[in-house]
Amino acid sequence: MKELARHSAVYGVGSLVSRFIAVLLLPVYTRFLTPADYGLIETLIALSAILTVILAAGVKSAFFRFYFDDEDKRRVIRTSFWFTMASGTAGLVAGLVLAAPISELLFDTSSHANLVRASFVGLWAHVNYEQMTSLFRVEQRSVAYLIATLINLTLTICATLLLVVALDQGPIGVIVGNFTGTLLVYLGLLAYRREQLGFQIDRPLLREMNRFGMPLVPSGLFLWALNFSDRFFLVKLAGPKEVGLYSIGVRMASAIVLLLAAFRTAWPAFAYAIEDDHEARRTYSFVLTYIVVITSWMALALGVLSPWLVRLLTTPEFYSAERVVAPLAFAAAAFGAYIVVVIGIGRARRTRSNWLITGAAAVLNVALNLILIPEYGMIGAAVATIGAYGTLFVAMAWKAQRIYPVPYQWRRVATAFGVAISLTILGRVLDPPLAAAIAIVAVYPLVLLPLGFYLPEERRRIRALAPLAR
Repeated sequence: MKELARHSAVYGVGSLVSRFIAVLLLPVYTRFLTPADYGLIETLIALSAILTVILAAGVKSAFFRFYFDDEDKRRVIRTSFWFTMASGTAGLVAGLVLAAPISELLFDTSSHANLVRASFVGLWAHVNYEQMTSLFRVEQRSVAYLIATLINLTLTICATLLLVVALDQGPIGVIVGNFTGTLLVYLGLLAYRREQLGFQIDRPLLREMNRFGMPLVPSGLFLWALNFSDRFFLVKLAGPKEVGLYSIGVRMASAIVLLLAAFRTAWPAFAYAIEDDHEARRTYSFVLTYIVVITSWMALALGVLSPWLVRLLTTPEFYSAERVVAPLAFAAAAFGAYIVVVIGIGRARRTRSNWLITGAAAVLNVALNLILIPEYGMIGAAVATIGAYGTLFVAMAWKAQRIYPVPYQWRRVATAFGVAISLTILGRVLDPPLAAAIAIVAVYPLVLLPLGFYLPEERRRIRALAPLAR
């Protein structure tokens, strides 16, 4: 647990800086972009997310599993690298050629074709950069990964501010600025890794990796539908302005995604590296409980404090975005729990039917979006998101337990979720002043105490830490 926490903390620095900068840039975006501009950007980000899943073709997920099983690790690295390069380049060419029709399909006009072209260049850079930095993750070189991330962020900020503020390039300035750092760092990593990246595609290995990873592609697409399809429904059913407001709420809730990004970066390599099954099951059990506690507390804080946070970071025309922060934050918490339980299926190499569960959750999400958005706009989209993610977690936990049973602490998990949701509802209904809202957030761990949440060893550790805190 300490090892996982250490790597997550290092990865988390990069995620923290990234999300912190994203929040700090909100005042820039909301002063130099309209809600409609912001909606265009978010729609193209959503498109890039789905294409990333398709172009990666499951090889990225397979890379982590096969790296630890294959003695010839260089063979795994090279096969993954060149497959990703080929698929990413094919996607880039298609995007450049079909930019005008894609713009027409998404926005009912071909006038945003250059935005589409820029987003496909960013897509190529992102797909290849992710594969390259995966090497640091399997080597568990979290500090090297962090250095690459921080350089990427620095270059990205400079390019974005130059293009958006100094040169007033609007939405295309945001998109080009966002991939500039990624592209430059990727080129640097190519030079750094040149000895490992000689041309080699082992076809039998690639077939095995695809056999493991391809079933994850439809699952990834369905996860994309859960993450991003609400933007497409909103832009079609409610307009770009509603997408822009909703996206501000998403950014606020992304504080949890920040934590999960760090955890998700460290988790696969850490989880697969545990050789003993008994030790793995025990570790997975405690990881789920602690992830749920941490993310639930963060969701409570974001949900109760969202009115002040939105007013602090945006302008009046964006203030109504605070209404969607609470449900989106708890949806992120449910996704964090899903990340933990699904690892057992990967450990057992039984990934072929994952898409059935992610597909069912995606269908539920689409149905709820179609039903709720016309009447309730972005609130409907937020409700659809939390309903779908809750279903995803429960259903995947059920399947994982049938394949790779783990003694998860279900009573503690339910208590952690339930208390956080109850306190959030209380804080929203009472509409307290800021000091009282902070107090509602602060009592969360204390409310867990009389409910018998803490184990004896945990209570002893808390008592030992109490004098140090004073």
